Amino acid sequence: MRGRQTVRDMVLSMLAVGVVVFFGYLFIPHSEGDGMKAVDYRSTLASAKRAAPYPVLAPEGLGADWKATSVSYDGGAKGSAAWHLGFVTPSGQYIAVEQRVAEPDKAVAEVVEGAKPDGAVSVEGQEWQRYQGKSYRGLVLRTGGATTVVTGTATYEELTGFARTLK
Repeated sequence: MRGRQTVRDMVLSMLAVGVVVFFGYLFIPHSEGDGMKAVDYRSTLASAKRAAPYPVLAPEGLGADWKATSVSYDGGAKGSAAWHLGFVTPSGQYIAVEQRVAEPDKAVAEVVEGAKPDGAVSVEGQEWQRYQGKSYRGLVLRTGGATTVVTGTATYEELTGFARTLK
């Protein structure tokens, strides 16, 4: 008789725990979406525009389906200022604008691993150099004392469209 009570008690205990877990799952909030947290980049952009030794670029007119996910400005030592603003595109790809006080070859090597020249594209009358890396692509332009790199996992067409929004 003792052995049956032990098995029965164990089964009842497991059912009780299962009921608690089930109701906990139903009523405890779960994270929704892709799990990426959007960031508000406006204050960092304003600070970078005041401090940078070059005209800082950021997109204007992106739709609400673009999500800013990362932003930073590092004033650096001896004029090595670096600006970064990254987004997830509506198609789920990653695009970022990177600006540095650096020669184009050095700047692209810092943000597009294994970058190899891949032609050029005209954006708003300016010729941007295309680079293909191991997992990222890049468009590179040298202007205003800085090198600008539009980079990410997106296609060249998406990178070009993003570059058109930079002001």
